[in-house]
Amino acid sequence: MRVLSGSQAAGLVRASDHLAVPLGPGQPREFLHALGERDDFRDLTVFAALLVDAFALFTRPGVHLRSGFFGPVERALAEAGHDVQFVPADFRGFEGIARRLAPRVMATCAAPPDARGQLSLSLHAGATVQELLRCGRDPERLLVVEASSRLPRTRGLPPEHPHALHVDDVDVLIESDREPPQIEDAPPGPVEREIARRVRPFVPDGATLQAGIGGIPNALASLLAEGPGGDYGIHTEMFTSGLMRLHRAGKVSNRKGLYDGFSVATFALGTRELYDWLDGCEAVRFLPVRCVNDPAAIAKNRRMVSLNGALAVDLLGQLAADALPGRQYSGIGGHEDFVAGASRSEGGRSLVCLPASAKRHGALVSRILPQLAPGTPVTTPRHRVDVVVTEFGAAELEGRSVRERALALAALAHPDFREELAKLAARL
Repeated sequence: MRVLSGSQAAGLVRASDHLAVPLGPGQPREFLHALGERDDFRDLTVFAALLVDAFALFTRPGVHLRSGFFGPVERALAEAGHDVQFVPADFRGFEGIARRLAPRVMATCAAPPDARGQLSLSLHAGATVQELLRCGRDPERLLVVEASSRLPRTRGLPPEHPHALHVDDVDVLIESDREPPQIEDAPPGPVEREIARRVRPFVPDGATLQAGIGGIPNALASLLAEGPGGDYGIHTEMFTSGLMRLHRAGKVSNRKGLYDGFSVATFALGTRELYDWLDGCEAVRFLPVRCVNDPAAIAKNRRMVSLNGALAVDLLGQLAADALPGRQYSGIGGHEDFVAGASRSEGGRSLVCLPASAKRHGALVSRILPQLAPGTPVTTPRHRVDVVVTEFGAAELEGRSVRERALALAALAHPDFREELAKLAARL
């Protein structure tokens, strides 16, 4: 293992090369910024997802970004005309993509090595663990690890899932003091609070929870933390500040039937307060996405309740959660996996939440549609959808006929659109 600066490590990447980095908080920011200082790339292809910084690298000629999950950075790069293309795949699918691509260079961030030479993978397990190990053990490939003293040291479930790399598997180590990416809690507005209030009856005592980030999950976490009830478990793709608050409120027992005693996640993203709480935390364990997002594993949890969002839903119950015609907003992630897994859990429910309307070019538009517009990718098909929630109510769709489902969904629409949608639903 060589200890190099970010610029020295960046110099080991060839002008024509293949590089892969993890999703979001697993990205080595100092290394990627150092790569952006170069302007000699002829054909560098980078596989990534959910960029957490405005890396100049992806504005350089000869650099091609292939992203499995768009965030604000990818959207801005694409709109500016840079070579950024979306790779349709769920989060679990990234592992197979990385295996097939076998990029010559892989890079990740980690906490500094401990006394045993173990580098905790900190905020991200995701889909890259196995390929990082394969890369480090292949003399023809290059594994770069950026170790930041600001990253929390987190744990997996050893021996099978240690959530760490050993220094002997690393080719290049970059010593850094960069802060991890931080996202402040989105304060819920009145619509988000009302949706959370309508979700609350679907969360019984003893439920196992999956939730992401945003106003609705934050509002629900506050309701659960401050209200009666508890004995919750956590099995989630993303660990958030809201889930930390549930722990602090004494509401988490993790008697859930799978990985008992531990909250499990595959990555974390949130505030500095969250990262400080996770440092050395025994109660939260990070596992590869193939373990966390597997619908069969999700279904083993007691009373699994999943909470996901959507951009739009049509009267058939089809969900558009990652893209609308002409614009990629996010990615598939674990959306369908958790919708399917929660529905198969004994006593489980899958909830998809969205405001009933949105403002577009100053005009109010419905997010409950007669049918998805031509060219809209379906993130989750109609037969997977259990409950849809807006600020106007909750529609339980499972077991209902096409016409019954459509009428129930029309009733959730904003009053300006409800009557017309109900007429269309009645004709199905």
